[in-house]
Order: sequence, then C-alpha cells, then structure tokens
Amino acid sequence: MKKQEWENIARAKMLLGLSDRASIIEIKRAFRQLSKKHHPDVASEKNKGSASDKMQELANAYHLLLNYCSQYDIPLIPDQNTTQDAEEWWLDRFGNDPLWGKADP
Repeated sequence: MKKQEWENIARAKMLLGLSDRASIIEIKRAFRQLSKKHHPDVASEKNKGSASDKMQELANAYHLLLNYCSQYDIPLIPDQNTTQDAEEWWLDRFGNDPLWGKADP
C-alpha cells in the first residue's frame, strides 16, 4: 500500500477516534455516535453548512475504513518490522480464505 493510502487511513482513524486495531463493529459504532452529533438535521441554521461538510468527511472516513477492513482483522497501521516478502504477507493475512488463500495440493 502506498504512503498516501496509509496517511488517508490514519486520518480516517483519527477522525473517528479509533485505535490501531478497530473491529468493524467499533468502526460502525464510532461513525453512528459522531454522525448523531454532527448531522445537519441537528445543527443550528447558521451551522448547517459546516455540519454538512463534517458529515461528508465522517462518511468518507467510514467508507474508507470499511472498505479496507471489511472482512479481515487488519491493523490500521503499516507493519514496520515485517521481513516478509509480498507473497508471505498476503498468505499470512489471507491464507485461510477459501477464495484468496493458497489451495492445498
């Protein structure tokens, strides 16, 4: 993953107030709580524009994290200490997946 993509994930994680290992349930819970607080329908008339912008930012962060973490328990930070090559990294995370994993001979 490129540095810019990790930076986007880090910003999304910070915006939603998540730890480095957040479950999908935690991501959804954080989004719901923040969206109730910042939704344009609950904002005053003069703050509706900024509330709308904030909701869009929250929604983008939410979708980014869900797309990244949708079916796997993947940390939201890059592993700096890895000595694995690309294939080993993939098999370590997805090796047991019936679709993407390595088939037994």
